[in-house]
Amino acid sequence: MTDTPRPQGTPDKPVLDGLEDKWSRRWDESGVYAFDADRAHTAPREDLFSIDTPPPTVSGSLHVGHVFSYTHTDTVARYQRMRGRNVFYPMGWDDNGLPTERRVQHHYGVRCDPALPYDPDFTPPARPGKRQLPVSRENFIELCERLTAADEQAFEDLWRRLGLSVDWSRTYRTIGAEARATSQRAFLADLARGDAYLAEAPTLWDVTFRTAVAQAELEDRERPGAYHRLGFRAADGRTVPIETTRPELLPACVALVTHPDDKRHRDLVGTTVRTPLFGVDVPVLAHHLAAPDKGTGLAMVCTFGDTTDVVWWRELRLDTRPVIGWDGRFRAQPPSGVDAPDAVAAYAELAGATAHTARERIVALLRERGELHGEPRPVTHAVKFYEKGDKPLEIVTTRQWYVRNGGRDEGRRSELRGRGRELVWHPPHMRVRYDHWVDGLNGDWLISRQRFFGVPVPLWYPLDGDGTPDHTRPIVPDAATLPVDPSAQTPPGYDASQRGKPHGFTGDPDVMDTWATSSLTPQIAGRQLADPELFARVFPMDLRPQAHEIIRTWLFATVLRAHTGHGTLPWRHAAISGWILDPDRKKMSKSKGNAVTPDDLLRTHGADAVRHWAASGRPGTDTAFDTGRMKIGRRLATKLLNVGKFVLGFEATGAAVTEPLDRALLADLAATVDEATAAFDDFDYTRALNCAETFFWRFCDDYVELVKARAYGDRGDPAARDSARETLRTTLDTALRLFAPILPFVTEEVWSWYAPGSVHRAAWPSAEGVLARARGGAGPGRAEGGPDGSVLATAAAVIAGVRKAKSLARLSMRAEIGTVVVRAPRADLDRFALAAADVRAAGRVGEVVLEVGEGALVVEVRK
Repeated sequence: MTDTPRPQGTPDKPVLDGLEDKWSRRWDESGVYAFDADRAHTAPREDLFSIDTPPPTVSGSLHVGHVFSYTHTDTVARYQRMRGRNVFYPMGWDDNGLPTERRVQHHYGVRCDPALPYDPDFTPPARPGKRQLPVSRENFIELCERLTAADEQAFEDLWRRLGLSVDWSRTYRTIGAEARATSQRAFLADLARGDAYLAEAPTLWDVTFRTAVAQAELEDRERPGAYHRLGFRAADGRTVPIETTRPELLPACVALVTHPDDKRHRDLVGTTVRTPLFGVDVPVLAHHLAAPDKGTGLAMVCTFGDTTDVVWWRELRLDTRPVIGWDGRFRAQPPSGVDAPDAVAAYAELAGATAHTARERIVALLRERGELHGEPRPVTHAVKFYEKGDKPLEIVTTRQWYVRNGGRDEGRRSELRGRGRELVWHPPHMRVRYDHWVDGLNGDWLISRQRFFGVPVPLWYPLDGDGTPDHTRPIVPDAATLPVDPSAQTPPGYDASQRGKPHGFTGDPDVMDTWATSSLTPQIAGRQLADPELFARVFPMDLRPQAHEIIRTWLFATVLRAHTGHGTLPWRHAAISGWILDPDRKKMSKSKGNAVTPDDLLRTHGADAVRHWAASGRPGTDTAFDTGRMKIGRRLATKLLNVGKFVLGFEATGAAVTEPLDRALLADLAATVDEATAAFDDFDYTRALNCAETFFWRFCDDYVELVKARAYGDRGDPAARDSARETLRTTLDTALRLFAPILPFVTEEVWSWYAPGSVHRAAWPSAEGVLARARGGAGPGRAEGGPDGSVLATAAAVIAGVRKAKSLARLSMRAEIGTVVVRAPRADLDRFALAAADVRAAGRVGEVVLEVGEGALVVEVRK
């Protein structure tokens, strides 16, 4: 790192415009934010502060919510750097996964078809057509790489304009070679431990993207539906009514269930009933998950309508009659048991239809045959969706990879609860979300995805004589060869000609869930594979900053991988940010169409103003988008320029601080430094900003106005003059450092007018150092009889009373006043007497009369 330029002097007309470009360029040239790897290898661990920075998803553009939360992290990084720590603060890009694929499909007008051969001369259409052009997997991945590279550069440019103090030489990509190798190595370690396993089972399935979905990626959305009353037929001929919102799954029905304590249906338990329309005999069984107060108390079990169906299917050992395929449409052939001519004919009406269309058709058939009892009863209910999807999820049977996460193992679940208690949460109540997620796990983590642009599952399978894969004997790559792509590379002991041939091999076709890679960001950013010595220093990391809605995904998954892979937490602290809300108090997001992009905000208000607004949002608290707060931030930044120019107009003397008013201000400043330091140590950037800002405006509005005349030497007392000047200089220097983590551009600008190096490498201010100046350099201890901070408050109250009186009398603030009477208790009068000369000069008061009184201080102006 080299120093930023030496002091350049105070400009005639300081302005905020242009500071971002100026200082971003100089910071980059000087390496002021570079992490010192050599120092990390030799210094004690407490000398280092490492941050597991969230890698933003690369899928178009950043929005104001990103600016909000990433500013929070940056304030902490800047503070820790000023505390003298070697800050490890890399930036990553989360560029693999479905969001990237969707963006590429829309941007280029293409779709991936793995059956197509690679075309080395392929050029995407200049303008996407209505129909997406099919391309090979290799061509599709090349387009993903091309577009993400452009997006990532735009992201970096915006982050630099915002002033993130990232070490840009340590950027990583979750699709990069090192990230892929790290992710695949962790998967193989899970496999070797028995934590990763392959299973064919009912799977939550997004029919649009044709991929499996994990529990953590679900969200409930309220959707209109209807209860349909159907009549099953008992052996004795009576009608057995049930109610269902999914009548289209009637051909997939495998049982009816009732609660064991429901007396209404006790005589049916153990018998069979016949389904309407399809005439299939299904058992009636008892299970505690059946709800007696829902519908008729009898539930139709289908394979599969929802996750409860899966539980019943598994625990009651029921048949399987799947009807919906991977494309979300009804299969061409009817399921087992649906074999009577009338039943086959009825099913033919459904074949090839979507679930919605099949529902309409089956209701019409039931009504036609008199097996629909009454009309459908409208209802609004929660329906499960993939968080990035547009259609309700289905449940289909597929072969997938899972990682054990405590969903089926109470022992591991208990261990993960313990990790949550070890972690220091900011704010503390956010741990409840983690605990609730762990307690609510109902299955292991499904990590395989049927997508293309991701980290491949690093396995091959041998083929038998019929060309059928033997999934029980996966072929594992050598760790030294990672990363591997089984769809393009051959396994050990085989050659390319044996791919897909009997007695040959096939590669696993899937990629891993993006969270399976993002859960390893400490290992990827810390370069576990490429620089094990560095990784040993930075891991476990000090801080994970993130939003609260991904506690269940990113935070939990990272804790899981560190727990099983390293036997530790991945970090010591978790700082949780809230959402940005629009005027209707709804979360801002690109998917909702209510997000604000930050470019115009940065141009209009400036980076420091936008950062001021972001830092005003308390940790863990949802915050309203507010340009009014940005205007306040810009006013603050402008005031820093102006007061800096004023203070630096006086020569530095190094004189002793002798005047009581000056000492009172510095005592107040020392208390502010203490409070801001404690706040930042607790990752509470908002409290640190509030206390610094409150002090600063008191300094500008009260103290500066009170001592201006003395600082210019109007009182004819050189010692009093120099005391004021030294106090102004000390306060400016301290305030710049207090604001530096939040307002990096304006503080660097003013600092450059008088001090060498960068304010962002300057030492964080010390309350003891400020108090030593308040005592006139008398010593470091806080002895009794030190400066009385209330002197300033009393003087400020009197000058405020003088200004108010002038305002009411419609006099100029520069108008002279003959006499001011100050009436107050003796203690207040004694304090005021210490600053009376400054008050007289600031208020242009000829004479001050002190009168002892009771109660609050009163100021009376007499002409």
